[in-house]
Amino acid sequence: MSRALRTVSGRTVTLAHGGGGKAMKDLVDDVFVREFGGGGGGGAPGAPLEDQARLPLAAFAARGDRLAFTTDSFVVDPLFFPGGDIGTLAVCGTINDLAVGGAVPLYLSCAVIIEEGVEIDLLRRVARSMASAARAAEVQIVTGDTKVVPRGACDKLYVTTAGIGAIRPGVALGVHRAAPGDAVLVNGWLGDHGAAILAARGDLLLETALASDCAPLHGLVAALLAAAPGTRCLRDATRGGLATVLNEIADASRVGIAIDEARTPVRAEVFGLCELLGLDPLYLAGEGSLVAVVPAAESAAALAALRAHPLGAHAAAIGSITDGPAGRVVMQTALGGQRIVDMLVGEQLPRIC
Repeated sequence: MSRALRTVSGRTVTLAHGGGGKAMKDLVDDVFVREFGGGGGGGAPGAPLEDQARLPLAAFAARGDRLAFTTDSFVVDPLFFPGGDIGTLAVCGTINDLAVGGAVPLYLSCAVIIEEGVEIDLLRRVARSMASAARAAEVQIVTGDTKVVPRGACDKLYVTTAGIGAIRPGVALGVHRAAPGDAVLVNGWLGDHGAAILAARGDLLLETALASDCAPLHGLVAALLAAAPGTRCLRDATRGGLATVLNEIADASRVGIAIDEARTPVRAEVFGLCELLGLDPLYLAGEGSLVAVVPAAESAAALAALRAHPLGAHAAAIGSITDGPAGRVVMQTALGGQRIVDMLVGEQLPRIC
């Protein structure tokens, strides 16, 4: 049984669009349901709406033996940037948080906080981006919420997503599982997203072709795990970048990590931007960046699998897990010295996701 979708009137969001009445239902139908589909299971637009998604357990059982559940919020500035926008970022970021746990992403939620006065066409663009990214990744956006706040109470639009997926049988990934002798791999260029956001803000009047690497990584992860089933742990290098991820692994596993600057892939444009501003590319976020720790015996197969995938064409082995000191990450520099790569202190670049 289907219903006719409502149509929103006016060009900008008003407080009435968050009030629970006709105006809100018009906005939800016209902007979100029209793009995402309707019904608790992600059915066709016009399906009856409920206060919750109702999902078949068989969809999970067919793909795994455990559930993975994650949530994330997105406040990126600007909302639209080379390589993506807040909608694409929300979908891909949530998918990647599931993927690095070895899960097959299946369903997402979407909640938006909207500032009064935002143009409805802007919301349409974001919803369309989210729907497109979800379809390409073969996941469904099945439930959500909207809230409208007065002017000045938020900056245009914030998005919160949650995701659930099924973890493949036999997969046991964990940040605490790294062991001395393991190889540390990355799937390619580091820091692209953070550098692209910084350039897109326009404060520096820079002309650059840098674009965010925002992409869903679950296909890449599946290929990696098939080639290297003994993989210890996977992380996506978002806020805090590679340096923060490596420190988290070293601390949780009580191991040392040694990496080589010459083997760590950073674009010349990203390195140059960081040098100009006094930033360190190791702390810049990527939104399609994967860090993998794999047994040494499987590292060649893992690297080949990464490089065979479009999102891993520039994959590299950048270092190894050592027997100490526990919790310390050390980089061999291009100049022949060594430096400690510590956890990020403070905020190097705010609102990058």
